[in-house]
Amino acid sequence: MQIDYPFHIDGRGCTAAAADASHLRDLIEQVLFTAPGERVNRPAFGSGLMQLLFAPGSPEMATATQFLVQGALQQWLGDLIQVEAVQVESQDAALVVTVRYLVRRSQQRQIAEFTREV
Repeated sequence: MQIDYPFHIDGRGCTAAAADASHLRDLIEQVLFTAPGERVNRPAFGSGLMQLLFAPGSPEMATATQFLVQGALQQWLGDLIQVEAVQVESQDAALVVTVRYLVRRSQQRQIAEFTREV
């Protein structure tokens, strides 16, 4: 068991825990939505995804965003997961990111979808 994200206290008054699969999903979410420079002790951590949100939309920008996200996930979580595909879409006032990955420890394929309001 790992510490759940975001950090909170569970019903027993203890630090909330997360199962391994849920913890991996939490880690992916942290990489996706943390801006480089946001963490003092790890200034390169994150993907910069939210900064690209307001860039002009084009097929080239969509491809660049997918490569940026995939590279950040490989850099920070490459020892835990193997990223197979990343899809980034802007839907109305929300950003939807779908990540397909292989969990290295169990060799199970997973799909995680994240939505962030902008």
